[in-house]
Amino acid sequence: MEKRNNKYQLQLNELSLKDGSSAEKKLSFEFENHDDLFKIFELIKSKNIFEDENTANEFSLGLKLFTEVMLKNKQHPLFEDLRPAITEFMKKLKSQ
Repeated sequence: MEKRNNKYQLQLNELSLKDGSSAEKKLSFEFENHDDLFKIFELIKSKNIFEDENTANEFSLGLKLFTEVMLKNKQHPLFEDLRPAITEFMKKLKSQ
């Protein structure tokens, strides 16, 4: 039986660049995640870990994208040293 995941589309648009050059780049891609990301956004916001909503959303999205890549690539040597620390970090975050 195939594992079912939630599907998302991310659209990223440059709004302004620090050097004043024209902000024109765009990136759009689809991805899957085993978690409901919108529930995660709400959960992290409700924990009041960060002072503002944007920071909470950036943290949530970055963490979920990164950890999903780690899960999909469990055996990749790149994550070998990081895996135990991420496991402990996730336990600490969930206990808050």
